[in-house]
Amino acid sequence: MKHLLTTILLTLLIALPHDLCAQYNRNYIYWVGQQCMVDNNYREAIDVLNVLLRHDDKDFDAYFLRGIAKYNMDDLLGADADFSLAVELNPVFTGAYYYRAITRSRLGNYDDALNDFEQAIELRPDLPDPYYSRGITRLLNQQFEAAISDFNKFIRYEKRNVAAYINRGTSYLYLKDTTKAFENYDIAIRTNREDPEAYNRRGALFMEQERYNEAYTDFDMAVTCDSTYLPGYFNRALVNNYLHRPLASIEDFNRVIELDSTSSLGYFNRAIVRSEIGDYNRALEDFNSVAYYSPDNVLVYYNRAMLHTRLGDIKAAIDDYTRAIELYPDFANAYLGRSVLRQSQRDVAGAERDRRTAERKIAEYKSRLKDSTYSIYADTTQRFDKLLSFESQLMERNFERIASSATGGDELTLIPMFRFTLLDTEDDVVVDRRNKRFSTQRVREFRAKFNNNLLKLDCRASNLSPDTLLIIDRAVAERLHAMAEPDWQTLFERGISQSLIKQYTNAVSTYTKAIQLNPTNPFLYLNRATTRAEMIDFISSIDNSYQSITLENDPAKRLHNTGTRTYSYDEAIEDMNKAIKLYPEFAEAYYNRANLMAISGKLPEAYDDYTRAIEYDPNMGEAYYNRGLVQIFMKDTRKGCMDLSKAGELGIEAAYTILAEFRIAEH
Repeated sequence: MKHLLTTILLTLLIALPHDLCAQYNRNYIYWVGQQCMVDNNYREAIDVLNVLLRHDDKDFDAYFLRGIAKYNMDDLLGADADFSLAVELNPVFTGAYYYRAITRSRLGNYDDALNDFEQAIELRPDLPDPYYSRGITRLLNQQFEAAISDFNKFIRYEKRNVAAYINRGTSYLYLKDTTKAFENYDIAIRTNREDPEAYNRRGALFMEQERYNEAYTDFDMAVTCDSTYLPGYFNRALVNNYLHRPLASIEDFNRVIELDSTSSLGYFNRAIVRSEIGDYNRALEDFNSVAYYSPDNVLVYYNRAMLHTRLGDIKAAIDDYTRAIELYPDFANAYLGRSVLRQSQRDVAGAERDRRTAERKIAEYKSRLKDSTYSIYADTTQRFDKLLSFESQLMERNFERIASSATGGDELTLIPMFRFTLLDTEDDVVVDRRNKRFSTQRVREFRAKFNNNLLKLDCRASNLSPDTLLIIDRAVAERLHAMAEPDWQTLFERGISQSLIKQYTNAVSTYTKAIQLNPTNPFLYLNRATTRAEMIDFISSIDNSYQSITLENDPAKRLHNTGTRTYSYDEAIEDMNKAIKLYPEFAEAYYNRANLMAISGKLPEAYDDYTRAIEYDPNMGEAYYNRGLVQIFMKDTRKGCMDLSKAGELGIEAAYTILAEFRIAEH
């Protein structure tokens, strides 16, 4: 892509008009801007082009070049605006249509992108690149047959482009035409026998068909072509394991870890293989590394517990099963494993409790098999010590994380949702510097119905210890048991305590009973929504069954495909809708719905709801903070940073840490 941009800039430079204004040398300033872009100094290029535009705000070439600079700085919305100005000033500007289409494709605005490609192709049907880029956009938009048509047109012009054959093969693969997919991967390899990606794609298809020897040959060729090609080593390690060559598999995983010392999947898979050959101590070291890099993944503790058992360290094994249960209280297999170990330690009562709990979880699982949000981890027929594919996600997908930092790929964390929780504000160790906000009269009246000073409407995690929360839960349970007819207040309190100890399924059921007794109370729906969201997100964070394919030739040409299991926050959103209908001025409900929209990928809708929350509560720093992150994620960095600045003013200290990463230059 960089070479393409350089070529465009040089072409434009040659074509520049020679009429100069008396006040400034237009061609010279263009040349300086062009040199900045060739040197990848896009920030300075924008400053130079701004000089031109201050003298002539009708200079469509300057808008076009500035759009390219912004595109390369990942300011996609800014690039879109500049390309639009170029098109508005010059309606036959093919390049502006083309690059606006690529920009809109990256923004996920596929319909408008396809319209722009259509304009570019209509203006210059002889140019091959728009066909290729439109094919990528159609592939992203799951228009596979149309994508194939575009790749066919591109290939008529560019028969030596390996990526075109790979992408056309991928399109056929999504249409389940493996024969055509193989044909295209074969052509890609014949076109360039030094391209590791083509071998890797064909090898992956061989591996899926269990043609392991052929897959091994392709993965071997991939790493021969590029000794640093990590996917090739990873996939060859999987094939070696399938071919019962564990030592060779371990060697390949060693190479993966050499190339990426933080590869949780590399450590995890190497631990599994080492366990299979009896190298338990080294396997334990690997699992420890996985726990370090992925501390909230259930599979790590579950598998390490089994390994501790083999090593005879029963206490450590019980601790790991306990940690797995803490992370996911519905994990029936973990209860069964701990039950067996407790029995061996003569803890008969504990073993029996675990066995009964496991049986109940299994029964719940079987009764809800058709519920796509219910986890496979209650299914005792599942194996959880299998090797994971290169595309599997072992890392925690935290409920509140959606945005990637521009500086290093670290994730920016949304401030969590508001809900009624148990919080001891008198015991806060860290001073809360947030701007003091006052509860509405309706919230104060609701809290007054409970004789509980710990009950707060807040977005912070409870600061009560786990033991205290268990004691509270048992006390509320005893109160309910003593009642002839439970009231909604006690059920609500039990729902809170159950959710805080991560008994999500039980908490949702308890809130539902409370709602049946008091169906017009918005706060009951608020808490049920947050619990449903936390449960669904936790389940999805430990489900690794999705695949991704990345086309890395061009930042505009990336495909990520998630398959099979999907998770829906629709029920949680429906509850939040009900809360808003019952209490239309409830700022926290709009805020919560915005969070749900954000993690569902509906960023414009999230922005709108954060804005509504701010309208009802102008001092809600949390809403400014999250709205700022959403805007940054949508590449509107300037507005996002303005919101973060306001959040900092309102006491959200984390805002200043992020602002340091997004310096806004004054024009």
